[in-house]
Amino acid sequence: MVKNGQQRIRTLHYRVAADSPSGVEVLTFSRLRLIPAGKQWDTVHRADFHVLALGRSGRGTVVVDFVRHPLDADRVVWIRPGWTHSWADIAAVEGLVVLFRPEFVPPSSPGTDVLGPVSWQVDRADLVRLAADHLRREYVEGDAEILRHLLEVLLLRVAGGAPRPADGREVFTAFSRAVEAEYARSREVEWYARRLGYSPRTLRRATQEAVGVGAKRFIDDRVVLEAKRLLAHTGITVAECARRLGFDDPANFAKFFQARAGSTPGAFAESVR
Repeated sequence: MVKNGQQRIRTLHYRVAADSPSGVEVLTFSRLRLIPAGKQWDTVHRADFHVLALGRSGRGTVVVDFVRHPLDADRVVWIRPGWTHSWADIAAVEGLVVLFRPEFVPPSSPGTDVLGPVSWQVDRADLVRLAADHLRREYVEGDAEILRHLLEVLLLRVAGGAPRPADGREVFTAFSRAVEAEYARSREVEWYARRLGYSPRTLRRATQEAVGVGAKRFIDDRVVLEAKRLLAHTGITVAECARRLGFDDPANFAKFFQARAGSTPGAFAESVR
């Protein structure tokens, strides 16, 4: 991997290394604590790959997009590409951290859901540990094809216990993925409806049923999350943040942010610093 960031956010890009040709890397928490990124526990990271943390003993904390999640025995924390995270406290945690590229995630896995889940207790912890230990042993050998298959087995195992989305929510899945790709381009439900071939009413109903909020609120929440990421971790101005999020006028962005986040962009940035 290479690390390339500005100010207090560290952007991580996956680069296939000579000693990890598979696109899968397996670290212990003990190893993580020894490398610079592991020592700087308050450093915020944003990766273009998946980070899967599997606790085995001890207790700690990881912060994912401003929300604290526990790290403890037989708990999974799955951080998707693009999410910000920091290892708030890993001094006493033992277990594995698996890094892998997005194309290795099975289509049926909870890792494909842009909304989460982030953390859960696994079912059949004995089988999860067996799969994780097998992956770790084979990682030393470095056979790319074997590692990919073993990673898929592990991901299928850790999916046990994960909150599952309701059946029949194809409309919302398409909508949420479109919002993830285009939130800086449009904040209008009608715009997404035209692109996806649904009526605005269908998108509103599907979103309400899936996540309990309206479609407009869902779009706005995604914009606010990205604004918080930028304001908290990059040090850019409010005007530049507004521009990156598709606002023509910084004043309109400030009004939008305050109405939905409860503070001005400047006050939020200062509070997290």
